[in-house]
Amino acid sequence: MRNTFIKNLTEAAYTNDKIVLIVGDLGYSVIEDFQEKFPDRFYNAGISEQNIASMAAGLASDGFHVFIYSIANFPTFRCAEQLRNDVGYHNLSVTVVTVGGGLAYGNLGYSHHAIQDLGLMRLFPEFEIASPGDPIETEMCLDYLLRNPGPSYLRLKKAGEPNYNLVVKEIKGGFWNEIIRSNSRKTFLTTSGGLHIAQQLKKANDKYTDHGIYTCPLWGAKFKGLQQNQIDMFDEIVTIEDHLLDCGFGSWIRESVTDPTSHIKITNMALGQDIIGKVGSEEYLLKQGGFNF
Repeated sequence: MRNTFIKNLTEAAYTNDKIVLIVGDLGYSVIEDFQEKFPDRFYNAGISEQNIASMAAGLASDGFHVFIYSIANFPTFRCAEQLRNDVGYHNLSVTVVTVGGGLAYGNLGYSHHAIQDLGLMRLFPEFEIASPGDPIETEMCLDYLLRNPGPSYLRLKKAGEPNYNLVVKEIKGGFWNEIIRSNSRKTFLTTSGGLHIAQQLKKANDKYTDHGIYTCPLWGAKFKGLQQNQIDMFDEIVTIEDHLLDCGFGSWIRESVTDPTSHIKITNMALGQDIIGKVGSEEYLLKQGGFNF
């Protein structure tokens, strides 16, 4: 996903001279193409996330669309006040891009487990959350963010993820993206790494054979009003995410319900709290967190 992001951002920068990329002393072997082609719009600001967020806000206030790039927990939790006050409050075009969403950096331990980041970022009502489930959806999300600049959070996994989408298409904020259609009116509804988990669950468990799969790659506070009509299309919905249940994607879906009876058909699958402190590969940690496939 990170390679897809940099490739497409670099291509977009040829025609959009307002694109700026700031990194926090990482991204080596990934960001060099952008750096070499657009040295005047690339900054390595060092390990200083609070400064990076305020620096991005300053550039954005002068008309730039600034992309901050770092490992998931660092440009979110370490500079939450700056994102809230400098970026969100002033409704500036800053996209926080993170790699290692969920448990992608599982072997590096809890400091690198991004399992509360969605909870933090969705508290900021100005921010749109873009959490693609595969590289193709990453391209779709970036296209949307470039067409709709503003405060946003682009949550990527890492590298080597398979594609489950078949083609690049235009997506809209708050609308679900069909991956596998089912005539049973039962579906998985996923975001970010939840797409991969849903695919694995369908393969491993016969009770999910008739479930479709949809993603919600663009969501956040401003899109809650679009959910009820989509929920009404199904009799059973299972949300899946590589994040803790509290304040995650499934919680957001439940908060979006305006018809009280809709809660009956929504089940949430998310990481259990006992995942905290465990170290290992992503697949190992997903199973430890409660996903059995």
